[in-house]
Amino acid sequence: MAIQTITWMSAFLCLVQVFSMPMPCQLQGQLVRTTHNLLRDMGGHFPLECLQENVVMSFPATAFATSGAPQLSSSGAKAIYETLKNIDTLFGTDELPTMWDQQKLEYFQNIVYRQIEESKCMMGSVDTSDYPIRAEGLKTYFGNIAAVLKEKNFSYCAWEVVRKELLYTLEFILKHNSDSLLWSNRT
Repeated sequence: MAIQTITWMSAFLCLVQVFSMPMPCQLQGQLVRTTHNLLRDMGGHFPLECLQENVVMSFPATAFATSGAPQLSSSGAKAIYETLKNIDTLFGTDELPTMWDQQKLEYFQNIVYRQIEESKCMMGSVDTSDYPIRAEGLKTYFGNIAAVLKEKNFSYCAWEVVRKELLYTLEFILKHNSDSLLWSNRT
């Protein structure tokens, strides 16, 4: 009986050890793609009635620059992480558009939050040499996005402008920084 108990305890401890192994500290590509697709699908095409309120914002591509390296630097990965945090902040208001698919909107918010929570570990391994330049570009960009929302009183069209900008941002990350994301099964 004692041998059986020890055997079961040993098996249990082995399983605990295996399942408690640390996950790689990297943003998950599939979740970034899902975030993009949900944002795209929750509202459809940019509405014609909002064309008058559309504004052009300068996208901070330098915040995600790879300098020719195959992998994004840790400060570049932090820029993606900070982008997700800014998206979470924008969508943290109670004044979200009711014309969007509410189920997709809620799922979108949950996935953005999950990515932030699961990627906090990357904050300790940041190469800070070029991050201040990246951070300044992101701060200006998301400050402009927030200003549009406030200026237009969180109107439906203002949110459509925000959605358009964020779609471009996520597309850029997926297209130009895909190698820096963790992909479980690349197809």
